Amino acid sequence: MSVLVIDVGTSGLRAALVADDATITAEHHLVLLPDSPAAGLVEFDAAAMAGAALDLAQRALDGADDVRAVGIANQRASTIVWDRATGVPVGPGLGWQDLRTVGECLVLQAEGLRLAPNLSATKIAWLLDQHDPGRDRDLCVGTVDSWIAWTISGGAHHITDATNAALTGLVTVGGDDWDDRVLDILRIPRSMLPTIVDSTGDLGEATALPGAPPICGIAGDQQASLIGQGCVAPGPAKITFGTGGMLDTVIGPERPGFATRGGGGTFPIITSRRGGETVWGLEAIMLAAGTNVEWLRDDLGLIDDAAASHDVAAACETTDGVVFVPALLGLGTPHWDYGARGTLLGVTRGTGRPQIVRAVLEGVAHRGADLVEATETDAGRPIDHLRVDGGMSRNPTFVQALADAAARPVEVSPVVEATTLGAAYLAGMAIGTWGSWDDVAASWSPMRAVEPAGPTDRDRWRDAVERAKGWFGDLSALDF
Repeated sequence: MSVLVIDVGTSGLRAALVADDATITAEHHLVLLPDSPAAGLVEFDAAAMAGAALDLAQRALDGADDVRAVGIANQRASTIVWDRATGVPVGPGLGWQDLRTVGECLVLQAEGLRLAPNLSATKIAWLLDQHDPGRDRDLCVGTVDSWIAWTISGGAHHITDATNAALTGLVTVGGDDWDDRVLDILRIPRSMLPTIVDSTGDLGEATALPGAPPICGIAGDQQASLIGQGCVAPGPAKITFGTGGMLDTVIGPERPGFATRGGGGTFPIITSRRGGETVWGLEAIMLAAGTNVEWLRDDLGLIDDAAASHDVAAACETTDGVVFVPALLGLGTPHWDYGARGTLLGVTRGTGRPQIVRAVLEGVAHRGADLVEATETDAGRPIDHLRVDGGMSRNPTFVQALADAAARPVEVSPVVEATTLGAAYLAGMAIGTWGSWDDVAASWSPMRAVEPAGPTDRDRWRDAVERAKGWFGDLSALDF
């Protein structure tokens, strides 16, 4: 038996078949980048996204036998509004990075409603204000999971799973239902919203696909990655090192005791919901991870490609005192300083290309250790080991630096993007391929494990971070 996974990321789409031994047997990928028509604006063509998802899914299914279910993984909080009758989007989709509603978020905060511009709530309100100011059209609103489920079901199912709904800014504290108070303030009709469903179960047929397999699993990308790396119970944590970096860990059935952000700077998330039972977790965020390697490649020309960062950094054993704080977009957890900026310290006449490249990799590793410490603070328990995926997980120098900075073992995912496996596990649990969370946990088999090789100077690192903070005071004053 196989599961079809449709995995929609920020920069592209993937359709893959996952066998019952958790191996990927077929995979098709398409780059589909968002547009940025002006600074702070991030838009995408939702119709093109839907067409690409259908095309890739049909290509993956071509010639396949015994595909029993469909799983969906998606970029979170990106928002689409479409006409219920025609299925045509009313305007561009707004990407999760879109910041056009910053001002509205600050106004709402002054009125006692705390929403961040990266959440869906104010994006939905903005799109409705532009295309349905009277709120009298028969429209559907949703995140990318809703849009893909609608597309592959031929418009029969307007749903979102609990992991995605909880990151819209529109749900109650328990994540069980839409929050009427917030809906009223933003003038979002409840009738336009999708039904909140479990992350795994029979969620409706994908009638637009050959054989109409049932949709059986949905999760936001970071939760899917968490599940794909076998982190389904309290204990380990995973960090996905892509453009940014996201640490996620499972807490259990009880919601963390803070409403929006803990003292360590992490956020409560729903990691999954099965049979109506919610599993809660924490998320810590690094605003720039792989972006720093792209900077070395595209802007400084110090490396030819991302993989070369390992070879260049390996040409020196240490940075010779050079430290880089990877705050190109500010600092996330635990600092939440949007005005901090990238800082290179300790440069001398003898500093060369290897030292700078190594300092960048080690800086991202130190930020990963920051996320671990912040999560331990808010969780009230230690994280005994880390699991990693994303492009930087394939860099041996970086992974060793992470193990050293975090002072704990690091296990590397067997696939670069574990989101696909996570969505497959959710769908497979609904059809009996994997019977329980224990079965999912037992499926984890890292490509390799890296032990710490020695201590690093975390005090010096913290001093460097303090020097990077507050560079743009007006931005540093913002808090969502």
